[in-house]
Amino acid sequence: MNANSRLTALTRIGFATRGLLYLVIAFLILRTGRAEDPSGAIEYLGRGGGQILLGIIAVGLVAYGVWRLADAALDIERHGTDRKGVMERVGAGVSGAVHLFLAWQAVAVMRGAALSGDGTREGARTALQLPGGWALVLVGAVVLAALGAVQLVKATKGSFLRYLDASVARQRWVQWSGRAGYAARGLVFLVSGYLLARAGIEEQAGEAGGMARVLSWLTNPFDLIVGAGLLAFGLFSLVEARYRRLHDVPVDAAIRRATSWH
Repeated sequence: MNANSRLTALTRIGFATRGLLYLVIAFLILRTGRAEDPSGAIEYLGRGGGQILLGIIAVGLVAYGVWRLADAALDIERHGTDRKGVMERVGAGVSGAVHLFLAWQAVAVMRGAALSGDGTREGARTALQLPGGWALVLVGAVVLAALGAVQLVKATKGSFLRYLDASVARQRWVQWSGRAGYAARGLVFLVSGYLLARAGIEEQAGEAGGMARVLSWLTNPFDLIVGAGLLAFGLFSLVEARYRRLHDVPVDAAIRRATSWH
């Protein structure tokens, strides 16, 4: 198995890992009312599953992050060069960076570190300490709102199905789990963008927050509805782990070019 194939196989583990994290988040909000984000899910799994599970999670997240960044840089999923394609690639880049950060957090938990703080809130706090930082926070809010809108468009159009094997994409439960999942993620991004905008306008970093903050901010039954949508997204991610059509990242070609320079 060459490097391209190995990365593709590990990326499938990454999709499964993403699905597992969302299933944990949904379980906690639906069964216990506890609001968590992917970082909190990693800590929860670390306490229950131990070092081996955390190691698998870290490897899967690294592979998924690299694959997403490669998609952003090389357009391996063939999004195109129009505005929609560019937005897809920007989203892939953001997703890749986020999942590499989550992989680092999984390694940190393996080493006994406790994860603390909300990344969105901490980022807002850092930005607000800079001159004109409120404007940076508002830019971040616009980006989150745009990402949320993209997720909702995917939910409406079902464009995510084109990446699956055709026989699976025709299954109604697959279609609706994907639609519900992307809709829930879109709402999370939109609310997070709203909270971040409020933090920038009021110059109060405590107003900002990521998924955990959004889930705790939503009142019943909206938190449970979004939790159910995140459960659906976790299930859809497991479907993607098995049935998504993945284009190889040209790792071997990159290695050959790098070694030929010496």
